[in-house]
Amino acid sequence: QVQLVESGGGLVQPGGSLRLSCVVSGGSGFTFDYRAIGWFRLAPGKEREGVSVISNNNRDTWYLDSVKGRFTISRDNAKNTAYLQLNNLKPEDTAVYYCAIPREDSYTYLTDTGMRAGEFEYWGQGIQVTVSS
Repeated sequence: QVQLVESGGGLVQPGGSLRLSCVVSGGSGFTFDYRAIGWFRLAPGKEREGVSVISNNNRDTWYLDSVKGRFTISRDNAKNTAYLQLNNLKPEDTAVYYCAIPREDSYTYLTDTGMRAGEFEYWGQGIQVTVSS
């Protein structure tokens, strides 16, 4: 069983920073190094939206327009961990954040309309990020 566990969320003031972590474990025949990994978020009254994704080779990244220049995705394959650095946080960033891994045979998890949630196979439980003064 592949499990993703997020941590690092919390309450911060506007302009503050957080670093989210996603530790991936388990899964016979699963190799973290081979898989892309990304982050989604779900805010009250809004649809789930893809925030960022990073390729398995730690070279290719994609960001939601509203977070460009503020968020940074990274991964440490030796630790089976992905990170999302959240800087200059805004109240509209308040949401539950989920890390997720696309299906191994999916080559369309990222399109010109953004990340396709239906193409992601494994999901974390989500972690709350609240930005408020």
